[in-house]
Order: sequence, then structure tokens, then C-alpha cells
Amino acid sequence: MSLPSLADLHALKPLQQPTYPDAGSVDAAVQRLRTMPPLVFAGECDELTAKMAAVSRGEAFLLQGGDCAETFDGVTADNVRNKLRVLLQMAVILTYAGSVPVVKLGRLAGQYAKPRSSDTETRDGVTLPAYRGDAVNGFDFTPESRIPDPQRLLDVYNASAATLNLVRAFVTGGYADLRQVHTWNTDFVKTSPAGQRYEALAADIDRALAFMSAIGADPEELRRVDFYSSHEALLMEYEHAMTRIDSRTEQPYNVSGHFVWIGERTRQLDGAHVEYFRHLRNPIGVKLGPTASADDALALAQRLNPDNVPGRLTFITRFGAGKVRDGLPPLVEKVTAEGVKVAWVCDPMHGNTFESSTGYKTRRFEDVVDEVQGFFDVHRGLGTWPGGILVEMTGDDVTECIGGGEELDEAGLAHRYESVVDPRLNRVQSLEMAFLVAEMLRQA
Repeated sequence: MSLPSLADLHALKPLQQPTYPDAGSVDAAVQRLRTMPPLVFAGECDELTAKMAAVSRGEAFLLQGGDCAETFDGVTADNVRNKLRVLLQMAVILTYAGSVPVVKLGRLAGQYAKPRSSDTETRDGVTLPAYRGDAVNGFDFTPESRIPDPQRLLDVYNASAATLNLVRAFVTGGYADLRQVHTWNTDFVKTSPAGQRYEALAADIDRALAFMSAIGADPEELRRVDFYSSHEALLMEYEHAMTRIDSRTEQPYNVSGHFVWIGERTRQLDGAHVEYFRHLRNPIGVKLGPTASADDALALAQRLNPDNVPGRLTFITRFGAGKVRDGLPPLVEKVTAEGVKVAWVCDPMHGNTFESSTGYKTRRFEDVVDEVQGFFDVHRGLGTWPGGILVEMTGDDVTECIGGGEELDEAGLAHRYESVVDPRLNRVQSLEMAFLVAEMLRQA
């Protein structure tokens, strides 16, 4: 299936795209990107498709996590290691306490563009273009910063390459070795109830590893992990330029990330994003919110995965804690009845955002957990598999979501609110979440 041209896709008027002041500069950036080496490889994407097929069959669970919106300033060894560390801890908790294989997918190395509800932002009577992520423009509220700059597309490539280099070094160089489970716990986490619970679990793992060593078992799987990257493939110029024809299969793959998804705002059946995605051979996802009907889901599955290939398509649901128990069942029921092979994953973050009394965009930890519980309840009731979770989280001690064991309140948000777009779970909240989801998995 040949890939449509960028001009063909623009003829479909893709939504959520920046308006660049200089078309020549855009063309130059796109041409440069087309010559760059791939960030990921088609064979790795195929491996992930096979793993997602296991998720869709109920034989594995997906843990997908990372920043709401990455920033170029965040590409440091400490920052990348901290994010990886908490994802490894969460995966260990889910695997050991939930007794299920966990597919590890970072929301990183490409998550630099964000859809916005408005094209502009007004402060104190001044109106400027909205911040659309570091891939497009700057966060500073100045006319110069907010002009969309196509050079940033090349910066995205370089930042993503640096991030992936670090991740690959960590996961293959000994950092992800299961014998490191204690060293993943930092001082500020150890003092929390979740951190202490994690230490107890790590001690159990130590004993299990000692037993395996005593009987002469030392599998390679204990020393390294398979870790994949993902992002919302939003910007047509970047994603199209990073699409390559695989020499083995002559099929197009988006080589900017292993797994890419279509957002809630860009999933129109006749839209440019669906048209582009239907040609890709990567494993792909589609966000489904409260406005999505069962017929929408079926039509998207038919358009994006007409051959019903297991592992190719994931539906990522984002209803909100108050709507998931009523809104999700009709979708799961009808899609299942039609024999559609799909992995169901819960995004408990985006449907639970509100503005605090102190003016911060935030989420209640309890709402996030309740949406995941509702997701599990629905699947248990229908006899289907709750395939995974997508969480916006960080490896740092930020104060962006209220609640949880630390009992962070609205007044405390100002202490360390660092996200440029949406609030993230901090390190301790992420571990709490993993233990709670492991309990749900045991029951599932």
C-alpha cells in the first residue's frame, strides 16, 4: 500500500497543525528530516506488534507512561533515567504482584507536540498563538517565542535520538537488571508508605533470585528489558518525513517511534490522520473519549486494520471517572461481538483534569484510580481483558496532582509544579498507582 503524499494529506485539511509563516523553511526542514537515519527499526516495531497481540489475547498487560509533553530542556541523563526508573519500578510491581507479563512502552522520545482547544492564548489583554509543544513553538509568552518555527522539527529529531540513546544504554547496560531493584528506590521515596511497600516486594524478589541462582538458573531476561517508545503522531510534516519503506517488506513504517497513536481530536474517519495511519505497519492506537460511539470504534477498526491483524490496533479509552462505567460497556460489547481483534487500554488522566482554586491545572489521584477501577470493572463484567494503562507521570518529586498517600492538597501545588501542559503523577503517586493496579490485575 503506497503512502499518500504530504500534499494529498494536506488536501484533507489535517486538524491541530501549526500555521508556519515561511513555507520555504518548512520544506527545507522536511527534506532534511527525510535524509536522517531512523530512530527505531521496522523489526522492533514488528516485535512490539507481537507483544500487543499477546495483550489483546489477555496474555500480557501494557504499561505506557511518561510526560504529557516533553521539553528540549528535559533531555538530560538525570531526567531520562528518573523516568525510566519509575517505569521499571511500576513494571516490576505489576509483573510480580499482578503475576502477568508487562509490555513496557515509554511515552517519550517524540512526545513534543500537543493538540490545543484554542489556537490562541490571551493574558492581560494580550493575545498570542497557543503553545503547541516544543516541536512547534516556545512556552514563553512573547510574540517571538510563540511564532511556529520549522527548525524545531529537526530539534525534535535530535532530542528524540539523544533520549533513545540513553534509554537503550540503560536497559542493555545493566541498569535494568532485576538485581538492581533496591537501587531504583531513592531516598525521598523510601520514606513513603508506597516506597516501604516497594522495598518489601524488592526483598521478596531478592529471595526468589537467590533461589534461582542456587539451582543454577540465570536467564538473560533478568539482566535486560525490552523497552519501546511511543508518542501521538500529530504533526504531519514531521511524521510523514520520518516514514520509511522497509527494505524487507516494502511496507511503510513510521520510524520516529515504535508505537504511534491518533488523538481524540484528530480521529475523524475521513480526516488526514486516519488516512495517514491506515498505511503504516507500526502498532497503532486511537484515543476514544465520551463522544465516541460503538459504531465509531467499529468504523475506525475497519479503516485502520481491515485485515484484523492481532496486535496492530489498540483502543485507548479516556472517559473520566464519572463516565467510564456507563460509556465504555457499549463500545467493548459491540467491538467484541464483531470479532474485532483489539487491545483495550485505559488512559485515566485526560478525562479527569480540572482547575484548582489556586489556578493550577490538576487531577485528583483518587479520580485517576477510580477510572482505572471502572475500566477493570467493565471488562470483568463483560468477560474481556483490561489490557493496560497509559499514565502521565514523571520520575521527579513534583506537586501537580492532588491526593494520594502524601495527601497533597491544592495549596501544595505551587511547591513544585513543573509541567508545561498537563499535570503528572509524581514518583510516589506512580508507585501507589502500580500497587493498586496490581491488586486489580490479580482479581482480573
